[in-house]
Amino acid sequence: MERLQKVIAMYGDYSRRKAEELIVKGKVLVNGKVVSELGTKVKSSDVIVVNGDVLDKNINFEYYLLNKPREVVTTTKDEHGRKTVIDLIDTQMRIYPVGRLDYDTTGLLLLTNDGVLANKLMHPSSKIDKVYIAKVKGKVLASDVKKLRQGVIIDGRKTSRCIVKIKKYNKKSNTTIVKLTIHEGRNHQVKKMFMALGYEVIKLKREKYANLDLRGLKVGEYRRLTYKEVTTLYSLVK
Repeated sequence: MERLQKVIAMYGDYSRRKAEELIVKGKVLVNGKVVSELGTKVKSSDVIVVNGDVLDKNINFEYYLLNKPREVVTTTKDEHGRKTVIDLIDTQMRIYPVGRLDYDTTGLLLLTNDGVLANKLMHPSSKIDKVYIAKVKGKVLASDVKKLRQGVIIDGRKTSRCIVKIKKYNKKSNTTIVKLTIHEGRNHQVKKMFMALGYEVIKLKREKYANLDLRGLKVGEYRRLTYKEVTTLYSLVK
């Protein structure tokens, strides 16, 4: 048996928070009865109705790896009419991004309709490695590299230890290319880490996520994950 809000988030077009909100408001029926208590557990055979629609649990999971371009929003819908990452994937399924990349950040992004895997990957306890390449204005000092590795304060909390390596300094443009491997997923984290030390990130790209990389994918292209890749992701979040 699984918690009702988890099942709704897994099979419906809802976040876990939205699912909980609908339950509390009495918008969810299980086997014809309104259920408004969070944490209620349901069986696979239970008929669940959300906002008047029967929840389809006979769903086939799809997993995509996208090389996200700049100026694309990492969301399922955008109230300003901007292009979203969903617009780039040709599928009839209700998929959604696993985590976020900023509007002007490029690189590796996972999209799926497998709510269980998505939630596990995004949970802080999973500590999934994410590798970024940042182009930073100015020369990044060795002393600041050490601070980044040990953690800096952003949004009132210290970041976890991470791997930082200077790839190149361009004297002519006065920019530094830095490779970072982090396992947190805080909002605008890489940019804020550099900002905390007085640096501006000009460009940012995510090159790796867990066992996945961008080999063979041009900007804007995507592919389905293989069965082996999916099983490896599950093994990483057990």
